[in-house]
Amino acid sequence: MNFNDFETKSAQDILQWAGNRFKRIALASSFGLEDMVLIDMISKLNVEIAIFTLDTGRLHEETYETMERVRVKYGLNVRSYFPDKDRVECLTREKGFYSFRESLENRKECCHVRKVEPLNRALAELDAWVTGLRRDQSSTRTDTPKVHEDADHPPLIKINPLADWSLERVMDYVEKNKTPVNPLHKKNYPSIGCAPCTRPVLPGEDVRAGRWWWENPEHKECGLHRPR
Repeated sequence: MNFNDFETKSAQDILQWAGNRFKRIALASSFGLEDMVLIDMISKLNVEIAIFTLDTGRLHEETYETMERVRVKYGLNVRSYFPDKDRVECLTREKGFYSFRESLENRKECCHVRKVEPLNRALAELDAWVTGLRRDQSSTRTDTPKVHEDADHPPLIKINPLADWSLERVMDYVEKNKTPVNPLHKKNYPSIGCAPCTRPVLPGEDVRAGRWWWENPEHKECGLHRPR
């Protein structure tokens, strides 16, 4: 299998191939713009691609509302994976509720407990996973391929159908297909994560400037998608 061949394929073609190729495959969704585009595409294809999300316990209310809209509109079940209760209790008792703002090490610890460990449990049940990563989202994602072996979770295949899409193309798809979106996008939240770690972006800022805004751009990953 030559993964480079997928670079010229459309997002729909890649999803169709992936759905036919893998029996245990799912989209990891945080219900941002890109994920909603992929959910809409999946709903229109004759494929069985599950949807799962990582409920960190600190999501925006608007994100839960969007999850419910997906369930109702598309008739899709969303699998929620939660962090280990004991680890969350230990973290907050020892370091408080905002330790992630004190240092990069603390922030990565929080992300590992609330996101990375639940993701690992979700991926343990799969052969391939789909994401909404795009190359122009941040400096840490510029080399994102459309399909590749996931070195962090072997032998999984990681599929990024929108890798070469621009934000304008995403917005155009949403408008033309009447795709439901998280209400926070209209409040200048182009990238949405946990409520305490996300703020609106200012005019001229990068689309991920509102994520962990107190950190340098090269550090703005939670560990779910490490730079290649």
